[in-house]
Amino acid sequence: MRIVGIDDAGRGSVIGPLTIAGVLIDEGDMPKLAALGVKDSKLLSARRREQLAEKIRQLVPKLHVVMLTPAEIDTVVNTGKKLHRLNRLEAKAMAEVIKVLRPDVAYVDASDVLADRFKCHIAECLPFKLRIVSEHKADAKYPIVSAASIIAKVERDNVISALKEKHVNIGSGYPSDPKTIKFLEKWIKKAGCYPDFVRKSWKPTKELKSKAEAKQKKLV
Repeated sequence: MRIVGIDDAGRGSVIGPLTIAGVLIDEGDMPKLAALGVKDSKLLSARRREQLAEKIRQLVPKLHVVMLTPAEIDTVVNTGKKLHRLNRLEAKAMAEVIKVLRPDVAYVDASDVLADRFKCHIAECLPFKLRIVSEHKADAKYPIVSAASIIAKVERDNVISALKEKHVNIGSGYPSDPKTIKFLEKWIKKAGCYPDFVRKSWKPTKELKSKAEAKQKKLV
């Protein structure tokens, strides 16, 4: 039996892509994967994630990564209820991963508050049937999903690192990071609009832009 685990990274970020990773493995090799010590990527240091990502790539026969750009995310968020539209977009991306990897069963970390609904949204996008196990905190329960979470995080971190080389102090890309907010404030003040690697539909970015525009009007 061929098993795939799927997870995301960067869902709440204001900078960079939402990354979806799928890792395929033969059922008989699952003990080898567990023996690597894979776990939820958020519980690992960046160095440890990179080490494990390399070992995962060496062990598994195939994996696939989909990156949803800020523009793609902005488009769906601006056309309806933010979380509902984002969940559907992510379900579609996970379905794309499944179509590429063609497993017999897929374990996914559910993004929707209703895990079964998320499973149905994925299934709707597939031209074939398979067993889908959709659960919250799947990255902490199943090594194959843990492996996917590590790959997704490392791939997204690589994008952020590349952005840092060009733009320096962008921080982690999350709105909870003061460095990220400061970077956005400076950019919008100087340029008047955000670059293409920023999610313009996110509340923090909208608020910063509104404040900058209000200050500009006072100066006119």
